[in-house]
Formats: sequence, C-alpha cells, structure tokens
Amino acid sequence: MDTPCFVIEEKKLRENLRTLAAVKKRTGCRILLAQKAFSCYRVYPTIAEYLDGTTASGLYEARLGRDHFPGEVHVFAPAFKEEDFAALLGIADHFVFNSRAQLEKFGARAKAAGKSVGLRVNPECSTQEHAIYDPCSPGSRMGVKAEDFDESLLPLLDGLHMHTLCEQNSDALAKTVAALEEKFGKYLTQMKWLNLGGGHHITRKDYDIPLLERTITRLQDKYGVQVYLEPGEAVVLNAGVLNATVLDVVRNGIDIAVLDASAACHMPDVLEMPYRPPVLGAGEPGEKKFTYRLAGNTCLAGDVMGDYSFDVPLAPGDRVTFADMALYTMVKTNTFNGTPLPSILYLRENGELQTLRTFSYQDFKSRL
Repeated sequence: MDTPCFVIEEKKLRENLRTLAAVKKRTGCRILLAQKAFSCYRVYPTIAEYLDGTTASGLYEARLGRDHFPGEVHVFAPAFKEEDFAALLGIADHFVFNSRAQLEKFGARAKAAGKSVGLRVNPECSTQEHAIYDPCSPGSRMGVKAEDFDESLLPLLDGLHMHTLCEQNSDALAKTVAALEEKFGKYLTQMKWLNLGGGHHITRKDYDIPLLERTITRLQDKYGVQVYLEPGEAVVLNAGVLNATVLDVVRNGIDIAVLDASAACHMPDVLEMPYRPPVLGAGEPGEKKFTYRLAGNTCLAGDVMGDYSFDVPLAPGDRVTFADMALYTMVKTNTFNGTPLPSILYLRENGELQTLRTFSYQDFKSRL
C-alpha cells in the first residue's frame, strides 16, 4: 500500500462495539457516537449495528450523522448561528444549549418543532491535568454553573448534559456525578434524560465497567431519567493505524528519521496534547539497540512524533506504523505545506483491504 495511509481495522472496531453494546444491554442506557473524534462515515453501517445514533458539534456533523447513521441525532455547540439553527431544525432530534441566553433564544423554537431540549451544565469538578481539555477549568465557557442556573427556564428543558472527562476511567465519572448531584440533583427528577457526555475510555483494558454500570443504573433508578453516553475514542480505541515510510535519516546529536507522515498535518493531537503515539515494534529511547527521533516532512521544526528505539537500523524505504490512529486524526488532518492527506483504508475481518478514500492535489487546492 502507498503511504501515508490510515487503516481502520474492522475486527478491533467490532470488539469495541460489542463492549459498548454489552453496557447498553445491562444498564438500559443509550450510547451515541461522538463524531468529533471519528467521522469516517463509510464505516457507520458497522457502528450503527451496535449504537443508538450520533452526536454532533454543529451543522455539518449533524448532517453527516443524519445522512449516514440511522438513529438519533444530538447536537451541541457553544453557540448556534441563526442560519445553522434553522437548518438543524430539520436534522437534529436533540438540541443542547450552552447558556441561558442561547436557551432563551432558541429553546422555544426547538420545542415547537418537536425537538428534545437540553442545557449543558458545569459541575465545577476538574478530574484531569490537561487544561486545554478541561471544561471545568477556571474561566471555561462550557456549561452553566449552579449559581447561574435560571429555574424559570425549567419548563423548556427535557434534559441536562455534562461533559467533563478526557480519556478517563469510571472513578473520574463517579466523582463528577457526585458533584453534579450536589449542584443540580434537585432538578434531575424533572428531567427526561441525563447526558453524561464523552471521555469515557470504556474499551480500555483497565476500565472499571462495573463502576460505570452501577453509576448509570443508580442515576436512572433514583431520578427516572434516560442516561446517555457519547464516547468517541472508546468506539475506535486501538482500531486503526497510520502507516508511514522513512524518506531520509539525518543526524544532529541524535539520529532523526524523516517520514512521509506528519504530526502537524496527520496527527495534530501529538502536538496539542502533547503525547507520544505508540509505534509497532518500537521501544522507549535506549530500550532497543538503535534510537531515532521520528519526524515529519514539513518545514515546522517541531513536527516531531517522538523518540523511539528499534532492533535494527532504520533506512529510507522502511515502514513505520503508528498505532491507535483512528481517533482524532482523520477529523483533524490538514494540508499545511501542501502535505498530501493520507489515504483511508478499511481492513475487513475476512482479510479484504478496501480503499475508502484517496486524496489528490485538488483536495489541497479546493480548500483555499
């Protein structure tokens, strides 16, 4: 196969989906695909066999969910443009508003159109270290705090929504739910549903699924609400790779392998998070005999994936495979420097390798 390319693996995708479906069956909760993490709609038919619908961050994601994924379409945005909201009335089933002003502006219209209306709340409970991904951090624009909650708007509401987690276990959820109940519990019996957002790493090997299920069941029994989860990463965790090829090896105090893939263009979370993605067959620096810094082929000096060690030296033409590359990659790719976008392939359970999408110069040009 030509590189760079993403390869989505159906076998692992279905393993994740069966885990999520089992949580649904045992608790009665409903689970949605968070398209912000994964929007490869060509595999939506597979995901739709197990999940209840999609959640969107705006008009385009909502349209994609409606067009290609049977089931519910939920949409949340920090603020809706008038023209987008008008279009969404014909697409979305659930609207979640981020502020009192947005709820006052659009809530009644959504209700009149037969939509379910929710408000995002801020439980003010931070459980993570990455401020950029923490909606409960000081000064956050995400959600309404308890002190700002306007009870006069309760007749408009069918549900409450919170989203505070990022790649976390269910202990963080339980802690946050306790804060939610302390601040907003008195309103929950008046709601039809409670959306616990995403960030639940349910398909990770060490994830405490029984605690998650106890939390869901208790909330549903106590308040009579339908609980929703909207994971993104958990759906496609470890279900895809990014294949790259070594173009050159240079030395500047350390051996540096220049690849035809780019952190900046193809896996931006490596720089934003930041984090060091796993590489198949590689170890920590110095763990194996030959250590290299893996770097992209753009003019950005910091276009670096990280330092890795290998059993044998790297040379031009060698293949390097980054693991766990289905999530937050294809949805974030860009063409900085005119860098080509990776092809998207689908490895079926029967061994068939399907090409879902290739990209060309026209894809770069058409964005400008």
